Amino acid sequence: MIRLVWLLTLLLFSMVVQAGYDEGIEYRKLAVPLITPAPGKIEVLEFFWYGCPHCYRFEPELHAWLKNRPSNVVFVRVPATFNPRWAFHAKVYYTARVLGVEDKMTPVIFEAMHVKKQKLATLEEVKALFEANGVAAADFDKAFGSFAVDASLRRATDLTRRSGIDGVPALIINGKYMTTGTMAGGNKGMLRVADYLIKKESARGQ
Repeated sequence: MIRLVWLLTLLLFSMVVQAGYDEGIEYRKLAVPLITPAPGKIEVLEFFWYGCPHCYRFEPELHAWLKNRPSNVVFVRVPATFNPRWAFHAKVYYTARVLGVEDKMTPVIFEAMHVKKQKLATLEEVKALFEANGVAAADFDKAFGSFAVDASLRRATDLTRRSGIDGVPALIINGKYMTTGTMAGGNKGMLRVADYLIKKESARGQ
């Protein structure tokens, strides 16, 4: 009897959760799906900008979610490139990635912009920040001007355009669905919607 009550409670909870997320409200389907490069995996893209306060506040929640994400989920950050300033910071992100210091420099850059109120609007400012965190100036210059960084920047610009996002942070799940904090009622809501869509795609065998 207790087991039956527990199963019914679980079923009702599942129905409530599923009923709570509606296409066109908490998430929307992309008009043209993005190609996901990970067969058998569910790809989650996070579009962000270092200068975005919402993205900065999203970081702790995102990192907590990443620690417990399903094993079939591949997470990829994509710096949005809506204008030249955003594109410059996107190039900074990819420079850190090429140098192998993405995980170290991302929180440093967020803190510099949102806590220390540095604009990081020039190459000299950014290079000085990297140097202060152990990156040689010559290594920074080589990475910043590299083909790999430029190619990544072009792809980020293409994804920003094709995704149809109009703000950040935004999540794209498996190249098909987009959700934002505005749509989902906050950053935690956005992650709950992402979990729902991941389960939906996993159930389809994607």
